[in-house]
Amino acid sequence: MKKLKQLAVHEFVGVSKAIAKTKIGVALVLMAMANVHAETGVTDKKILLGQSAAFSGPAAQLGIQLNSGAKVYFDQVNATGGVYGRKIEIIQKDDKYEADLAASNTKALIENDGVFALFGYVGTATSNAALPIFTQAKVPFFAPYTGAQSLREPFNKQIFNIRASYNDETEYLIDRLANLGTKNIAVFYQNDAYGKAGLAGVELAMKKRNLRVSEVATVERNSLDVAAAVSKLLPKRPDAIIQISTYAASSALVKEMRKASYTGMFYNVSFVGSQALADTLDKDGVGVVISQVTPFPWSPSIPVVAEYTKALEKAGNKNLNFSSLEGYVAAKVFVEGLKRAGPGLTREKLVSALESINRSSYDVGGFDVSFSPSNHNGSKYVDMTVISKDKKFRN
Repeated sequence: MKKLKQLAVHEFVGVSKAIAKTKIGVALVLMAMANVHAETGVTDKKILLGQSAAFSGPAAQLGIQLNSGAKVYFDQVNATGGVYGRKIEIIQKDDKYEADLAASNTKALIENDGVFALFGYVGTATSNAALPIFTQAKVPFFAPYTGAQSLREPFNKQIFNIRASYNDETEYLIDRLANLGTKNIAVFYQNDAYGKAGLAGVELAMKKRNLRVSEVATVERNSLDVAAAVSKLLPKRPDAIIQISTYAASSALVKEMRKASYTGMFYNVSFVGSQALADTLDKDGVGVVISQVTPFPWSPSIPVVAEYTKALEKAGNKNLNFSSLEGYVAAKVFVEGLKRAGPGLTREKLVSALESINRSSYDVGGFDVSFSPSNHNGSKYVDMTVISKDKKFRN
């Protein structure tokens, strides 16, 4: 077998030299050599990405909105010829915000669909389920919609985070509450890796201030059954409840607690899905607080927001929101990595190129993103917003 392989290589080189005597022959040989060494998911005309996210079920708006913003940017790039002539395509697979489906989707995307990289997964449990699969396959995992430490520690060469961590968000929220003198703080969290990651962040931030969580209550993933949580939280009459869940369950808790005459404050981390939460709460949303990991999508003075707004308008997309802005920013940074990787695109070159992106060499447009060979956590940006009347926001 070894001799046969050597003979085949010898014949290929010989034929190549003969063909290369003409200009057409040179082009043909170069094309053949490029195809031999082509990276999975990359051709001379396209770059194939894979995304497993919730596109149906109680968390569907998270995947839909994130993908919507990313697609607007990718379509914009494709309309001008792509990156080195390659257009970007995304294969979407619905995992319904379930870990088992995310794992099987990831295997299918890598092994059957042959994607170059994974982009914009939604959720902690779903991303954790995909982690060993893409790590073993050495496939880049870019901009997951989660702030979990498990996607940050230990350091993983394949993972690039655009958003701040849940520890960053909960530290921000607890700091604001502590400055207001609020001490009776409860936590309502989703009973999975995401909820527990958020709870750990709250406890860490409170411990720094010699405070303790007054009560905790849970809800199962993809469930709206909050009766037990209401029964547990209401007797404590907390001044504030920090919610670590998705928009459907968080909305259900707010509504049921309000019916029971609870008058305290509700605080959420960004993963909740801000616009979806406001839409679901309707009139009950006024005063609900949400931490954010992107700039305010209605602030045209911020260059990337003005760019995003113009791009959505051109695409006929009127749904400005935090999640789609995050998708837009993630797509923009990813494309910058593709450009820096050069025309001979490989996964290794992409990783190295992304690691070269920092505040001094690249301006997203008023939103800092910075990577390095030892740190793939691009941002620590956290802000806070409040739902106002008519399902709108103020910051």
